[in-house]
Amino acid sequence: MRIIFMGTPDFAVASLRALVESGHNIVGVVTAPDKPAGRGLKMQRSAVGEYACAHGLKLLQSARLKDPAFLEELRALDADLGVVIAFRMLPQEVWALPRLGTFNLHASLLPEYRGAAPINRAIIDGATRTGVTTFMLNAGMDTGSIIAQREVAIEPTDTAGILHDRLMEIGAGLVVTTVSQIAAGEVKPVEQPSDDESLRTAPKIFKDDCRIDWHKHPDAVYNFVRGLSPYPTAWSVLRNTNGEEMTVKIFAATPEFGAHENTPGAIFSDGRTFLSVTCRGGYISITELQPAGKRRMSVAEFLRGFKGIADSVFV
Repeated sequence: MRIIFMGTPDFAVASLRALVESGHNIVGVVTAPDKPAGRGLKMQRSAVGEYACAHGLKLLQSARLKDPAFLEELRALDADLGVVIAFRMLPQEVWALPRLGTFNLHASLLPEYRGAAPINRAIIDGATRTGVTTFMLNAGMDTGSIIAQREVAIEPTDTAGILHDRLMEIGAGLVVTTVSQIAAGEVKPVEQPSDDESLRTAPKIFKDDCRIDWHKHPDAVYNFVRGLSPYPTAWSVLRNTNGEEMTVKIFAATPEFGAHENTPGAIFSDGRTFLSVTCRGGYISITELQPAGKRRMSVAEFLRGFKGIADSVFV
């Protein structure tokens, strides 16, 4: 069976690698165009593009997926099936082109967490289970008929990075299984439920969405921090006694529960080993952070270079 694979980041590479190593015929790989990166603005290829080139796979790149020349390249591949993972919204001209259609791997148990950030949103919401889903593409956002799913537990200490890597490997296995079942004619996709307002969604996360609200309970702040770690990263503004402010990214923390009358954002620290921030109904003990313009570091490293921390406040 002739397969076109479409994807961009490392999450997609795992599935592409699994398909190649299991002997499936990848006749073309579509990924994002190279873009400038670093101080020298050297052009950088996507993770999927790097893998495709390293393994001699035909690589296609186009900023405009409806471009006639690009569509003609796709038609010339005479594909039976399309597989898309962590790419972009495809126009119908692309996903309907393969003889058997195109399926997607999504990092949630659809129909829950449709959207661009299912891993982050599940942890932020305090969910205890998630998974991966393969489904046939249609014109909607993650609304196509479901082919197969694998459920995964979300552990209390999982960060978005840890869960990402677990789902990446489990998803790769599901992609190979799905392709094999489609090739054998064994797939009977099940239509997703119609739109339900009770379903949780996973819209794209922007920088302003990552600011910590210290008025929330410790468990909510803790889930927020780990759900955004290591990327795009929760952050807050640290204000010292002179009124000077500095943005601080927070990568790791632990919740502490207990009644108090302190103002949210107030700091408790010995100036050497710990830094706790007041929340509603408890505290958050920060263990790993990154001040603006500095590297990521432990709280002990940070405190060695920051004087007067106990008189400062997070706002």
